Amino acid sequence: MRNFQAIATQPYDLIIIGGGINGAATARDAALRGLKTLLIEKGDFAEGTTSWSTRLVHGGLRYLEYFEFHLVRESLHEREVLLRNAPHLVKPVQMTIPIYRSGSRHYRVIQTGMVLYDVLSYDKSLPNHRMLSRQSTRQLFRAMDSDDLAGAAQYYDAQVEYAERLCWENILDAQQAGATVLNYAEVIDIQVQDQRIVGLTVRDVLGQEVAQVQTHAKTVVVNTSGPWVDAVCGLSESPLSQGRKIGGTKGSHIIVDRFPGAPDSALYVEAKTDGRPFFIVPWLGQVLIGTTDERYNGPLDPIKADDAEVDYLIAETNRVLPAAHLTRADVRFTYSGIRPLPYAEGKKAGSITRAHILHDHSREGATNLISLIGGKLTTHRQVGEEFVDATFRKRGEPVPPSPTHRRPLPGALRLDDPQVLPLTERYQDRIAPPILNHLLSIYGALTPQVLALVDESPDLAHPIHPDYPDIQAQIVFAVQAEMAQTFVDILRRRTTLSMHHDYGFPALPTVAQVLRHHCGWDEERCDRNIQAYHRFMETNCIPDYALGQEAALQEA
Repeated sequence: MRNFQAIATQPYDLIIIGGGINGAATARDAALRGLKTLLIEKGDFAEGTTSWSTRLVHGGLRYLEYFEFHLVRESLHEREVLLRNAPHLVKPVQMTIPIYRSGSRHYRVIQTGMVLYDVLSYDKSLPNHRMLSRQSTRQLFRAMDSDDLAGAAQYYDAQVEYAERLCWENILDAQQAGATVLNYAEVIDIQVQDQRIVGLTVRDVLGQEVAQVQTHAKTVVVNTSGPWVDAVCGLSESPLSQGRKIGGTKGSHIIVDRFPGAPDSALYVEAKTDGRPFFIVPWLGQVLIGTTDERYNGPLDPIKADDAEVDYLIAETNRVLPAAHLTRADVRFTYSGIRPLPYAEGKKAGSITRAHILHDHSREGATNLISLIGGKLTTHRQVGEEFVDATFRKRGEPVPPSPTHRRPLPGALRLDDPQVLPLTERYQDRIAPPILNHLLSIYGALTPQVLALVDESPDLAHPIHPDYPDIQAQIVFAVQAEMAQTFVDILRRRTTLSMHHDYGFPALPTVAQVLRHHCGWDEERCDRNIQAYHRFMETNCIPDYALGQEAALQEA
């Protein structure tokens, strides 16, 4: 049960503003190291940049071009940590870079980059790279454009298909270690006195209550709000609100069904029109294509892939895979987010550093505030460790070692684990093996908790929709165990139903029925959520051209 006012009655050692992957990792590390921790997020967990990522855990091969060797090494190390600590969510993916003679990166240059990538990932469990000749590339990728083709490079990185679940499991581990976490809790004012933050005013977005969170002499406040870092600093009527720290770039993606010539592994491609790199990645039976990288200075919410970005990704995919013949009609889902990169006037978007910065606000009048500038999905654990180290130093205390390097996430499970077979045998009369494997890929070791709901209510074993592998128990579990508050939370972030088959709209009646019957939601609340869900998809995910076509049909 949500107890919003409880945050006003306890002193906290660390207060984290922003519940994306970096805030979640910081809360986890802090709680595990014994700090009384509060994490507050104005929307839902992973709602911002985390949810709009390309869903890759990678070393950042192209960062080698900018000589950011430390960042590449750090990313490759963290990739290995995640492959070990979250095997149900983070999995190896083969990458292929087609190399064209007319491209900006020649065969020998890419080969040198591959060697460096292997050297910097000396402790990896994945295979080393290999270079392919033109003939081998044409044989393996028969649908690939072969004009001017010189060959290809192949290597391994990792993919996290359910990026939002990676964030959630960090939050769950933080909770289990004693952290207080709240979504839909917005900081609306920051009080600064005597060079310290002495209090925060927090509004319950759901119930409109307001609570005053007090700090004590050793409290540290961490701002991990991503693109909203400057907005959070601007809540204080102090020098904190002065100066710009974030200069974000916009990254957009499209999702399409598998098409003729669609690769079985990921392609890392240089766009032929402007040389910008982008990915074509198999993703949950579909193909994820992106991302763009453009400077952005507009409003942060909502963010949508504009028609020109969609057309760009379609055209560039067709150039490298001519048999695809993709058109606007093939786009099943779009999404876009803002990378919270450092403000760098005059720099090309792609050249702005992806290294994260822990910005200490002492010079701006708040000695107990640190903001995160930048930060990648791949390096979230390292960011959390650095923030907690900095917190102990600010408190003037010895820094205990972080346990997160070796600690598995709560759902960590491999499909060859001994507990999988008994689970399959126990539920084989109610849950088909492909569906159980689907649940294991999402929840891992937490899957028995989802299936326990089926034991209590056998009807929850039914699918949410005939076209989806998800079952109705997941709806109840999202609300009862995972702090989901809205239909968007359930269908976009606790599951990925919204990203399949007509934006998840066919699932809405079943979701409403299950919530009324099993979670006590009344009809008015469900109707309000359905309307909000439609608005969210229209403002964030359905292309403008598709909305225009729909409006024209309605007028006709």
